[in-house]
Amino acid sequence: MLRNIIASATLAVGLVLAAPGITKAQQADPTMNIVETAVNAGSFNTLVAAVKAAGLVETLSGPGPFTVFAPTDEAFAQIPEADLNALLADKEALTAVLTYHVVAGEVMAADVVKLTTAETVNGQSVDIKVMDGKVMIDGAEVVTTDIQTTNGVIHVINKVILPGM
Repeated sequence: MLRNIIASATLAVGLVLAAPGITKAQQADPTMNIVETAVNAGSFNTLVAAVKAAGLVETLSGPGPFTVFAPTDEAFAQIPEADLNALLADKEALTAVLTYHVVAGEVMAADVVKLTTAETVNGQSVDIKVMDGKVMIDGAEVVTTDIQTTNGVIHVINKVILPGM
């Protein structure tokens, strides 16, 4: 078991370290906050629009630190358009979903794989599992890790995760 955890931690840390649009220089010496980094990457347009619609730009641009499990545009595209539009129009539900993707503090990949749960900013906890060498957050695969920002870290996930509402 310990051997599997160590192997998983090594795999998690060895995942691609930069999302599309994030240069290695920015990764090594971050100069942008979470929101600026997401905007600059170009692969989080829906997430950025949702953060704006929920009124969370100021919070996620603030001092933090925060850990964000960030779904890509492709992850949001898995949600039927009518459901996504309804979510974007419901500020309370949208805020609940978005804050479910955020953990207070900076939790790097090497630490994430040691956890089984993490309490999110919305007050509920996400389940964390290592399965077949992949780190899963509530069933979403972590596909990119440790994107450092001035106010925390972003881990890219391939699905939008939903709190028990």
